[in-house]
Amino acid sequence: MQQYRTFELTFRDPSLKEKDASLPLRAVFTREGKQIQVKGFYDGEGIYKIRFLPLQPGLYRWEVSGLFSARGEEICLPAEEGDHGPVRAQETHFVYADGHPYIPFGTTVYALAHQEDDLVEKTLESLKKAPFNKIRLCLFPKDYTYNHNEPPFYAFEKKEDGSWDVTRPCLSFWQRFERILGRIYAMGIETDLILFHPYDRWGFSSLSMQENLVYLDYVLRRLSAFPGIWWSLANEYDLCEDHKSLSDWEEIEAFVKGNDPFGHLLSCHNCFCFWDASRKNISHASLQTKGLSEIPRWIEKYKKPVVIDECCYEGDLPDFWGSISGKEMVRRFWRCFASGAFCTHGETFLSEDEILWWAKGGKLKGQSPSRIAFLREIMESLPGPLTPKRDGVLTLAQKKGRELEEALLLLPEDLRPFVRTIAGSMARMEENDRTAHLAGEHEWASHAGEDAFLWYNDLQCFKRMTLDLPEDHIYKVEYIDTWEMTRTPLMENACGKTVIELPGREDLAVLALRTDH
Repeated sequence: MQQYRTFELTFRDPSLKEKDASLPLRAVFTREGKQIQVKGFYDGEGIYKIRFLPLQPGLYRWEVSGLFSARGEEICLPAEEGDHGPVRAQETHFVYADGHPYIPFGTTVYALAHQEDDLVEKTLESLKKAPFNKIRLCLFPKDYTYNHNEPPFYAFEKKEDGSWDVTRPCLSFWQRFERILGRIYAMGIETDLILFHPYDRWGFSSLSMQENLVYLDYVLRRLSAFPGIWWSLANEYDLCEDHKSLSDWEEIEAFVKGNDPFGHLLSCHNCFCFWDASRKNISHASLQTKGLSEIPRWIEKYKKPVVIDECCYEGDLPDFWGSISGKEMVRRFWRCFASGAFCTHGETFLSEDEILWWAKGGKLKGQSPSRIAFLREIMESLPGPLTPKRDGVLTLAQKKGRELEEALLLLPEDLRPFVRTIAGSMARMEENDRTAHLAGEHEWASHAGEDAFLWYNDLQCFKRMTLDLPEDHIYKVEYIDTWEMTRTPLMENACGKTVIELPGREDLAVLALRTDH
């Protein structure tokens, strides 16, 4: 047994008839008095399995009950170098279980696991060369524009009346699905696994709640011991209202959280109405939105990581959501990361064979992945996670009462009347008008304590810019061309209010890194 790697107990008895999803097979693993219970499953040819994910090294004693009775013990060796364990949420960012930082750079291939083997191979080969370390994909097949093929296998067998029998898993499906997940994880890519979605012609979205829970229980039996799994309750949960009420979703959320022995990340993705990421079971916000200027407010509201998992797709479809340029996709990534959030890529280029990356995979064709790789290199080189920088004039002007008066005292005296006037004007605006107005004047800026400051100038073509840096530290300053992927040094000994000269073109960022440690 090795820390952070799936451990498996295997039992064989061809004479047993128990093969249902909910068969009675359990094990209790005990380390230093702490017990973790897991459930087993049938895996064909008389084989029964129980899986466990050791999160700590040391001695584990285990005891199996139900279909089999057995006990034993295993020494769990410390994790090998480079093996960091499952990803966790920590404040407003992510880390691996061992504390190593993790910064998600995601992509989307919804129906990857529902394609024929040759297309799966092409997709995995593309992923090897891509900059992504997270992928969103569906457990159930998807029926939508450019995605109408029948999958090789389905998750369940059928009853005589043609409906799905969730008590009888299709083992060919699950074994193949696990092989795909294993290969993705071996590339260092986390799988954000979507458990439900509304794009369905087979009847998976209309299962009864009892059937949903049997299905989820089986998913957790088989997959919860995989280290590289995140649970996404749904893609666009709010479009499933014909079959699932809000209370149904809350029951599903509680079931997944309560029956995952290893505490994987848990989110729920929206189309329009955000799922409340402040709920205690939810680890992070998974949002579909183009209103990226609101990111600092959501981070402050949820006090958890915010991932913009759908911000439209680079492509040329006759749909607004699938036709942004590669340059705009890169801009949206920079807007997110320069706001202390994270972003997910997708690609939708028209193709006669209807093989679009966002739906089925294949080969990446767009211009954004190489620029996303450049951004990832920069983000991973920073001295710590970024949080939104919210001390500008417009931010101060949104304060009220005593909080505003205290903020004004921190400003130079000549600025106070100006900010007070702005605050009064903004206070008279309707909330929606204020939000829309501020979106057009938003400053994309964040910092890692006092060790790093990042400004993304987006469409602004500044020739000159004043940086407000701490006066008691020294910084080196550079500007970054986010499209041409170049970094140009500007200053080695900057501190306090610092004026810099820029080329006066769009798509530039400015980075100040502290050097006086």
